Amino acid sequence: MFIRRTQTRNRVSGEPYVTHRLVHSARVGNTIKQTTLLNLGSHFDLPQAHWPALAQRIDELVHGQRSMLDAPQPEEVQVFAQRFAAQIIARRPAVPSLGAAPAVPTAPVAPVVPADPASVKPAAKPPSPLRSPTRSPTSEAGEVARYQEVDLDSLDLVDPRSVGVEHAALSAMRQCGLEGKLSELGLNRPQIAAAVGNIVARMAQPCSELATHAWLKDTSALGELIDFDFEAMDLNRLYRASDALYKHREALQEHLFGQARSLFGLGQTITLYDLTNTYFEGVAAGVSKAKRGHSKECRSDCPLVTLAMALDASGFVRRVQFFAGNASEPTTLKGMLTGLDAAPGATVVMDAGIATEANLTWLREQHYHYVVVSKLRERQFDPALATEVQSAGDVTIKLQRVLDAQGHVLLYCHSPTREEKDRAIDAAKASGLEAALAKLQAGLGKPRGTQDVATIMQRLGRAKQRFARAAQHYEITVATDPEGQRVTAITWVKRIKPGSAAAYPGVYCLRTTLIEQDNATLWRTYIMLTELESVFRSLKTDLGLRPVFHRVDRRVEGHLFISVLAYHFVHTLRLQLKAHGVNDSWNTLRQTLTTQRRVTVTMQRRDGRTVHVRKATRPKPRHQTLGTILKLDPNPGRTHRVLV
Repeated sequence: MFIRRTQTRNRVSGEPYVTHRLVHSARVGNTIKQTTLLNLGSHFDLPQAHWPALAQRIDELVHGQRSMLDAPQPEEVQVFAQRFAAQIIARRPAVPSLGAAPAVPTAPVAPVVPADPASVKPAAKPPSPLRSPTRSPTSEAGEVARYQEVDLDSLDLVDPRSVGVEHAALSAMRQCGLEGKLSELGLNRPQIAAAVGNIVARMAQPCSELATHAWLKDTSALGELIDFDFEAMDLNRLYRASDALYKHREALQEHLFGQARSLFGLGQTITLYDLTNTYFEGVAAGVSKAKRGHSKECRSDCPLVTLAMALDASGFVRRVQFFAGNASEPTTLKGMLTGLDAAPGATVVMDAGIATEANLTWLREQHYHYVVVSKLRERQFDPALATEVQSAGDVTIKLQRVLDAQGHVLLYCHSPTREEKDRAIDAAKASGLEAALAKLQAGLGKPRGTQDVATIMQRLGRAKQRFARAAQHYEITVATDPEGQRVTAITWVKRIKPGSAAAYPGVYCLRTTLIEQDNATLWRTYIMLTELESVFRSLKTDLGLRPVFHRVDRRVEGHLFISVLAYHFVHTLRLQLKAHGVNDSWNTLRQTLTTQRRVTVTMQRRDGRTVHVRKATRPKPRHQTLGTILKLDPNPGRTHRVLV
């Protein structure tokens, strides 16, 4: 076995280039026959001085032998050797002496199990464009000669790679027809593989594209599931795949939401709308949308970019758009909802920051209904006039219905858990303000304490600003000497402001045009907005939305859009699991699924030949439960047996 440097020509352009090949040489009769085992490519950059050691080490790994090289080899030689040996073993057909059956196509992906099976519309599942039509990368052994006499001391376990999350993610993608849609949009096989790699990595190991490249090469078995060699893939292909996904974002959003409607029998009646933002590492001077603004994750020290999302009530994304970090939330609504093709009378649920009077007027003109948090500062609540509804946590919520002059329903909602929280916050703010006032008062009598009116008023203003929530309920009096130059006393009296949050702790007000719906339905409609908030949390914590390292506009938006696509497939899996009572977060599910690995077992037979068996580890009990619900093969990638 040796490495040959060969000059050849491009079949299309005719331009000459140099490539490298791993060649096996053997005597056949009176002649020497040379066979190319692997094409190492034109970018094979191992120094030529290490080629003989690499060829020998590959041969040892393929035949399951100990290293016969005296001196320890460089790490890059070992890395190349393990990679190329694994490729040679994977590409060898299963031999008859091991009872291998002919290669069979991969089993079709099981359909989604929705909450209401009767509502499912069957969808055709075209073959995956990532699967080679001429060769299966795996084979399943039959019943003949499964028993082999091997040397147990020679047993070795090599090339462990994660496969559990990848298998589940790929299943969700194929249920949604992602690969077929990408092929329809003009992406070729390597581009589709890179796009799938980007999305699966964001689901399994949220990180930057640079870290994704290393994960696909060194850690994941995704390449075995889709029959693609990620180890030979250049990093730039991931970046270009990100560009392609963002370029086709409109078509992908429409396709995926349509698939979700078909699979789960969804209607289009409610749209949840909200915004969040994420921050950049560094100054991001070259990114046009990187602007300073109010960070929802307390990172206002960094440039920000804003993500706006419109979701269906089921939690699936209908549209996503990116704005500058200092974008005004109310101004984004029209652009996002225009063209959504919502049904007449559809309902929009949004937070108070977006629900300006201008936006509400526009929604009425477009024949939308809406449920929003009212900006009315005056609150009211009479328990005697309230009805009750049970929340998901068996907490009793009291609802009082009032009709305003504009024909809106004002629904005053009282939550005991929110009351407890409001009281705790109010007590802390009041305590902080009173402590600041007492400190100012005590300083008036100290030798070094200031009594200057301007200084005292400045410090008093800072205290009121810091504890603004409590300050509105205090009447603070500053007494001065006759000349008005020195402060002689500071006194305060607490009087709860009528109609304020402190007067009605735990009460908030919803404003809606749905006057015919009952109180419980209106409240549950608004509670759907918490699903959108959980989406944002998932994007930021579970799916790598933050931070952003890119410095080019299209790469920034591509990075964010990959997280949105990853969320779609995560939500697909979680909805199936919720239909069977599994309500775990994606982080918990990921930790369970990630325990499964694919590994190669290498053993030597008595006759000196080497057996290689590559398969997935047995899933743990919790993993088996999830796999049964999702109809996942317990042995992803199937079993590949080779005799060398």
